[in-house]
Parts: sequence; C-alpha cells; structure tokens
Amino acid sequence: MKVALVFPLLACGSLLIAAGHAPAEPGIAAGGMVATVHPAATDSGVAALGGGGNAIDAAIAAALMLGVVDGHNSGIGGGCFILVHLADGRQVAIDGRETAPARAHRDMFLRDGKPNAELSQTGPLASGVPGALAAYDLAAREHGRLPLQQALLRAAEVAEKGYVLDVSAAKRLNDLSATFARFEGSRAVFLKSDGSSHEAGELFRQPDLARTYRSLAEDGIAWFYQGPFAKALEGWMASNGGLTTASDLAAYRPQMREPILSTYRGYAIVGFPPPSSGGVHVAQILNILEHFDLKAIYGRDPAQFYHVIAEAMKRAFADRAYWLGDPGFAQVPRGLLDKQYARELARQIKLDRATEVACHGDPPAAGSDHFSRHTTHIAAVDAAGNWVGITATVNTAFGSKVVVPGTGVVLNNQMDDFSIAPGVPNSAGLVGAEANAVAPGKRPLSSMSPTVVLADDKPLLTLGAAGGPTIISQVVMALVYRLDLDRDLAAAVGGVRVHQQWRPDELRVQPTMEKDWIAALEGIGHHVRRGGFGICQAIERLPDGRFLGVHDPRVAGKAAGP
Repeated sequence: MKVALVFPLLACGSLLIAAGHAPAEPGIAAGGMVATVHPAATDSGVAALGGGGNAIDAAIAAALMLGVVDGHNSGIGGGCFILVHLADGRQVAIDGRETAPARAHRDMFLRDGKPNAELSQTGPLASGVPGALAAYDLAAREHGRLPLQQALLRAAEVAEKGYVLDVSAAKRLNDLSATFARFEGSRAVFLKSDGSSHEAGELFRQPDLARTYRSLAEDGIAWFYQGPFAKALEGWMASNGGLTTASDLAAYRPQMREPILSTYRGYAIVGFPPPSSGGVHVAQILNILEHFDLKAIYGRDPAQFYHVIAEAMKRAFADRAYWLGDPGFAQVPRGLLDKQYARELARQIKLDRATEVACHGDPPAAGSDHFSRHTTHIAAVDAAGNWVGITATVNTAFGSKVVVPGTGVVLNNQMDDFSIAPGVPNSAGLVGAEANAVAPGKRPLSSMSPTVVLADDKPLLTLGAAGGPTIISQVVMALVYRLDLDRDLAAAVGGVRVHQQWRPDELRVQPTMEKDWIAALEGIGHHVRRGGFGICQAIERLPDGRFLGVHDPRVAGKAAGP
C-alpha cells in the first residue's frame, strides 16, 4: 500500500494573497530538511540538525524562533499540534492545544443575552491556557536528542539583539497600534516610547521575551507553568477582569492522541485527530474526491475540477459545524471517515451545478463509535527517518493583542474558536454547535491539519498550512495537485486554491484564478468571492533518497537542509 504523510498546520494568523509571486526556491539536501515561513526559523532548525539533533529537535527549534521573529502567528502564549512519524515506524500525535480556564462557562461571552464576539477576540477573556511550550517540552524529552535549552537560548539571542522589520511586519504593527495601546504590556513591546509605531527597516528588539526564554532555559518550563510567569499572568488577569489563574497553568497537560489513518488512491494519509477538525475533514474530503477522476476532469474542464472539490469541501464543513469538538467533551463520530458514507456524499454532487447543503450529514454509528476522549506550520525531516510537522498558533494576528507585562509573551485568543453561541460565526466566519460550546478545561476546535503521507509504508510527504479554516482546503488542494495531477511539489504548494466552508455559502477563490474559470463557476451557481488564503510548507522524499523542501511562494520563507 502507498502511504502519504502530511504534517500539522497551525491555524489562523494573517491571511495572505498570492498575486504575482515568483516560484518558491526549493531546498534539496540529503541530511535532512526544514521548511518554515521565516529564514531565521529555518536556520535555527538546520542548526539543530547540524548540532546532532533529529527532526524533532529541528522542528522545535524552528517553532521557538518563530515565536520571536513571527510572533503575530505563533509563540509560547499559544498552542500547537505536533505530528511525528518516528524512524521506527510509530506515529505520534501530541496535542498542545489551549484549554478553557476553570472558571470559563458557556455564557461568558453573552452580554444582555446577546453574544459579543469582541470579548472572545480581544482582551482578558479571549485567551485559553497556553499549551505550546508544554508540548514542545514533552516532544523534546520523549523523542528529541538535544536539551530544549539550546533552542531557547538561540531564540533568546535574536530576541535580545533584534531583527529588521520588513514592510509587511511593520504594517501589521501599525494596523494594530490602537489596540496595542489599550494594554500596558503590548504598548511596551509593540509601540515606541512616544506611542508611535515601529517602521520598516528598523531593528526590532524584545528584551522581555529574551529574558523569558533565558529563564525557561535555566529553570525549565516550571518557570512558566508553576512559577513567575504563572503568577504574573494571574495578577494581570485579576486586575483586568480575566478568568485565567496560576492554578489553570499548573493544571495544564499536553495530551497524547491516536493519529487518524486513512487512505487515498493507494497512499496512506496520517492526520491529527480531534480537537483538530483538520485530520478528520482532510480525510473526509479526500474520501469523497476518490469517487471522481480528477485528472480527467481537469484535463477537459478545469472549472469543473474546482467545482467538484468545492462541493466536497461544502459537505465536510457542514459536518464540521455540527459534529466536531473536543473528544473529551463531545461525541465525535468515527463514521465521518467511513468510505461508504463518503460514497453517499459523493453521489449528491452534480457535475453541472452547485447544490444546496441544508445541514450536516448522518455518518454511520454516530451514537456509538466515537473518537477517544494566526498560525504557522513547520515541516522537518532527518536522514534517520523521523518526519515532523508542527502547526502552531496564537489564533488571529497577535492573538488577544495582550502581552503579559514584563514577559514579552503574547497571549492567544483561542477562546474565539469555541462556539460562543449556536450559529454565531467566529472571526473566520465558522459556525458551530453544542459539540464546541465553551466548558472549563475544554479544548476549542481547530482547523490545524498536520498531515503525513506514506507510500509503501515509507514517508513520502509532510505538509501543513496556516490560514484558519483554509488550512484544511490548502492541504487538500496541495495533495490533489501532487497525487492526482502529478505536479511537482513547488507547483502543488503554489497552485491556485479554492475554499468552501458551507457557511457562509460562498466559494472563495484565489484572485489569480483564470477569469474564464470564475465565470464558469458562477454560471453553475457558485457565489464566488476572491479572497486571501494562508501559507503552506511541505517536504518530499525524492526517489534518490534526498529531501525536497518547499516554502509557500506567497511569502519569503525558506526551505533548507544541513
């Protein structure tokens, strides 16, 4: 059997539009490969490989560096999913998703009986208990070769000495300057002393974050979860109407999950289980698409090719809205992955028109067979056969926009990934139901989709993406381009994208899509909207045993090996 591996994508973060970008410059190496959204993070991962570390060490080193140079997307104040294919053939899934604090409750975002989305997106109520650092620590101890301190100190040096802001980074800071000004810690980090914004070309230093990283290197993660950081966070929350306490941090534990295993056209697909919706729905969409000859369809009518993919996405996202949630609290049916159920959904798709999907489907054994109880993606492999994907996030850009004073740590706004009220869309426009309602200690649903593809029981691909719910569609599109259309990896990652998430009932397409294709899609009933997507990173094993790494051409990332 062929098996394909794709790795975690971290959810949310800023959405980027592909328009006129040059093809991504791939990296090729025999000793391993790291692909990230930022050259400094890739270099940190490569340094870990060169210093005797394995792919797990490399991915963690890259993730910690991204918390410094790409902090609008991820950081230790957020969460992550880690998917690993170990050299001995085992699959490991480490859930570092944030949790709701113990004092959280399902009506916490209602005011006068009405949902207030601002409360779940900005400020003290928006943050879940951070889990990324605990997950990195667990992965390093259980499967790495290097102490976590090395990666922390390497990142601390960059935080202290600073890095040059590019135009897009400076624009993000400027766009959010009014919100940063509301919070003492954020003002100190992201605004100048006179209240003005940092500009492109300036050296951006984060001395508080450097001290935090160095304290973690010296004292371990207890400094964060049981020590000074936990006390500082509790003090700020108490003074600002938040719910998170030091006890919440002390109680946090990353969870070991059983990876999702599915197949697609003879390849094995390894994905992340709930509370990720990504692994479930990447597999479900591929199961539906397996009933169509996509290569033949694309050859005769590219618009119909995108139509079929969009219709499959629509049905999967309708199921997501109703069935998906934290498996420790919600009964998430395994039948969503059933091949016969996918056949039934495929039969609903009409090649000549878009169809209305009124509600979720009813997968088999829904009452009895359940799963056990702004974002970035890092892909890393080593010559020994370890393949790693980490998707990390603080949710939307700079999360809750809160920095805990004196620490440099940006807090996530992952509480917005819960259903704050039935049918009320979150910042990404997603709606949810009871399965994803707020509850103490619960993990909010995520679209992060770390994936691994195996061919003949050997890792072939690892990939993941950033971009909220478009993470799922990006992973699907890259796999279809690579496995169905046989495009090279760079073309698969850089290909035109579409996204249909059921509600709102619109087909988002990349602005660079051919105008004739857009007109054809509109002609058969799709409500087309041109819009942005996220970013994707991927690594492939070449026939000669070397590794090909590709970063998304929509941003200036980097793929390189030792």
